[in-house]
This record gives sequence, structure tokens and C-alpha cells, in this order.
Amino acid sequence: MKNTIIEYCLKKKGATLEYPFGPHPLVIKVAGKMFALIFEGNGVNVYINLKCDPVIAENLREQLEAVRPGFHMNKKHWNTVIIDGSLSESDIFDMINHSYDLVVNNLSKSLRESIL
Repeated sequence: MKNTIIEYCLKKKGATLEYPFGPHPLVIKVAGKMFALIFEGNGVNVYINLKCDPVIAENLREQLEAVRPGFHMNKKHWNTVIIDGSLSESDIFDMINHSYDLVVNNLSKSLRESIL
């Protein structure tokens, strides 16, 4: 699943893979802004930090055991999603899309137009 998530993220327009903190975690950015941070925590599960609207973030955390406040991130704007099989691939992809869209929509108009 980790490779599928990475591939999905990298299909986003302007997405780049970087390792700003060393070999782990891997960070996926658009226009130099992070929208996904992927790491392995306990040797079993993969974790992905995703940007999220604060209201939606809180709702997801209340409804889904696999969604928690962002690990080592601003907990108001980031969620950590545990990839443990409890969420469907489409649910994970929807959260990635939301994160990407939040970052892209915050870019300047000229930068956004150059990507899209």
C-alpha cells in the first residue's frame, strides 16, 4: 500500500518527492510546500501526515480510529492517517486529494496557474 500511496501522490501535477530530514520520512511537495509526509512507525504500519481543513480534521478524528492529530505537525491543520487496512484506498486517496488541494489553493495565482 505504501508504494501505491507514493505513486498516487506523485501523479499530482507539480508533485515532487524529497527527503529533507534524511532517508526517512519521505516528503511529497507541490511548489515547495508539503502536502504529504510518509513514514513507517512500528515496522508494521505506514503512516501518512496530510493537511486538512480544521473542521474536517476534527470530524475525521472523531469518526475514524485510524485518523489522529498530526504527529510532529500543527495538530489543527494536519492529520496522521494510519494505513492499517481499516480505511479503503478511495478514502485515503480522498484525504490526499484534500491535502493537495488545500496546498495548491493557498499558492499565489501565478504559481497555481503554472502548476495546473
